[in-house]
Amino acid sequence: MTDHSTPALELMADQDGERLDQFLARRLDGASRNQARQLIDDGLVRIDGSLERPAYKLRFGELVAVYPREAGPVETPTEIELTVVYEDDHLAVIDKPANLTVHPAPGETQPTLIGAILHRWPEVAKISDDDQEADPLRPGLVHRLDRDTTGLLMIARNAPALRSLRDQLRERSMDKRYLAVVVGAPDPPAGLIDAPIGRDPADPRRMAILDRARPSQTGYETVERFSDAALLECRLITGRTHQIRVHLSAVGHPIAGDTMYGLPTPLIDRQALHAARLTISHPATDEPLTLEAGPPADFRSLLGHLREGELLLGDQPSPRAQRGSADTVNRRARSSSRGRRRRTQRIR
Repeated sequence: MTDHSTPALELMADQDGERLDQFLARRLDGASRNQARQLIDDGLVRIDGSLERPAYKLRFGELVAVYPREAGPVETPTEIELTVVYEDDHLAVIDKPANLTVHPAPGETQPTLIGAILHRWPEVAKISDDDQEADPLRPGLVHRLDRDTTGLLMIARNAPALRSLRDQLRERSMDKRYLAVVVGAPDPPAGLIDAPIGRDPADPRRMAILDRARPSQTGYETVERFSDAALLECRLITGRTHQIRVHLSAVGHPIAGDTMYGLPTPLIDRQALHAARLTISHPATDEPLTLEAGPPADFRSLLGHLREGELLLGDQPSPRAQRGSADTVNRRARSSSRGRRRRTQRIR
């Protein structure tokens, strides 16, 4: 949520039952439904003071407040060394290092990946001229990685490529696999975490599992076990902000070094999460394209320490005792969904 206390626009719902994202797309001049949904996901829309999900059904007379997005610094092309895994006339895929912010944000003083993209591929600055949904402040970006998450990140070099890759994300036909070192070992060792994620009303910097949030699914499989940790391969089925971090924390196995959703460890000074493999349909040829990137040095060092028998948390207590298993989280999500359906049926 923005720090501004005064909304830029206040709108009153003029009919019952309309979805919030549809209402905003209708009432905000020139806005698409996806742009409206992004405003909601970014915590910039409140209904009578409360955060709601895009599918929230409005009631006549409810007040919809739209807050201004804090202006980030104007990004300028900046020469930053990039590890390019794949490149052609349509797209590029890089291996993003840790400690590199993808796009400008308020208070950000260090160069960002956007500056590096504009320096290496200046043509991406014109994509928003040909694609209404393209964000001119994030030119060429198909998806994002957190500042301290490493690995494969796609950049569209023209508007048709951006549309194709964006559609693959929406249709969930893109296969994205991550490596994560977590506290403890999941039981069962492989499974699906199915729990809705939305912005935490108490802290807009965090995401949380909420009853009325967007459906979110993460598949996981244990690759290797250690004394008090495990190496997982995670499949991102949906693509919510902080999704893997939130889901693994919710089942009692936060990612090593993730101080926002878990605990610090002396073995690595960031979350041990790496985007390792990506399979897409090429936006120009429609041929399958699979790319891989091995984990960086600090991730490999962490694995080396764990294989030698070192403890990830030392004397710190594991958070698992306070959390549930993947099955428990899934049951809670299903129970919440059934409860919402029952409440809806009663209202009708």
